[in-house]
Amino acid sequence: MEISIITTEDLSLFKKDLLNEIRELMQQQDSSPVKKYLKSSEVIKLLKISPGTLHNLRENGTLPYSKLGGLIFYEADKIARVLEEGKVSN
Repeated sequence: MEISIITTEDLSLFKKDLLNEIRELMQQQDSSPVKKYLKSSEVIKLLKISPGTLHNLRENGTLPYSKLGGLIFYEADKIARVLEEGKVSN
């Protein structure tokens, strides 16, 4: 049985490689086409929230929306902006 010793330098190199791979995956995802308008059901799935939470975000003015007939639409870029503005950094 062969024994390998892992150094802190090995771990640091692994971390850098992993972060680079994650960045590449995120860039690939960012380049995929995104719909301009989302329905309520799509926003619920995207944000992983309940219909009641989405209703509250809409009613208190957090998420802007448009209503056409009985359907409610949200602009994808405005959702992204709301998320960015609410970002908490430690």
